[in-house]
Amino acid sequence: MADDRLIASILELIRRTSAELPADVKAKVAAGAAVEEPGSNAAYAFQVVQDNIALACDKSSPLCQDTGSILFYVHTPVGYDQILFHEAAVEAVKQATAKGYLRQNSVDSVTGRNSGNNVGPGTPDMHFHQWRKDHVEVVLMLKGGGCENVGATYTLPNPKFGGRDLKGVENAILDCVLQAQGQGCGPGILGVGIGGDRVSGMACAKTQFLRKLDDINADADLAGLEQRVVAKANQSGIGPMGFGGRTTLLGCKVGKLNRVPASYFVSVSYMCWAFRRQGVNLGADASITGWLY
Repeated sequence: MADDRLIASILELIRRTSAELPADVKAKVAAGAAVEEPGSNAAYAFQVVQDNIALACDKSSPLCQDTGSILFYVHTPVGYDQILFHEAAVEAVKQATAKGYLRQNSVDSVTGRNSGNNVGPGTPDMHFHQWRKDHVEVVLMLKGGGCENVGATYTLPNPKFGGRDLKGVENAILDCVLQAQGQGCGPGILGVGIGGDRVSGMACAKTQFLRKLDDINADADLAGLEQRVVAKANQSGIGPMGFGGRTTLLGCKVGKLNRVPASYFVSVSYMCWAFRRQGVNLGADASITGWLY
């Protein structure tokens, strides 16, 4: 049986993730709103977004009617019972759905039947990693379907984008932004994985969302790429929700994996402005000892 204290901690993590944007995301939204022309469609879009953020937090209600895919990234000490954690997470997801923190959002891909409790094959999506620290770290990401739809995987070389180099990578990323236009509830954030295979590359792209938006990539080449992508995307005129304006992206985070010589993938995951990502540290009694974002 899952520990009630652990269930309660995960349930609170789900509630807060669903209803409250983390500080780094709110700061980027405010910065984007500040540069838009007063009275423009872009300024109006940002006002609606900021009103939505305030209301969701005040009422402890989901930021978006699409509460999205449920992804847990969990680091545990050596010897920790990961099966027990998985059981607790499943129970917490069921309770969160019953309480309205999560929409009934898990559907059988063949029959179309809704599970009614957000539990089923692949839901929630669990990623466990061991480390040598003595506490458990849990990061939860709720990723909406609209923004997931406009992600893409590119293969280089490509006559349209270029060769197997950072210029080719940059062109592929910018094409993803161009193809998305107003879809995906922009302004968006990009997570990018260079290399790997078709599975590991996209997994790498999604883990880039675990970084804070104001951090700087430790790899100087990738840091420069991130800055160029945001700057050029914000010159595109696409703007928030595709209404036009100066803010198409709030951020871009890029990671890399080794690859086999025959393949060169650029995996791009798109995140909407409702960037629902939060994390906690858990103490020995499974209580929350600190918030990560």
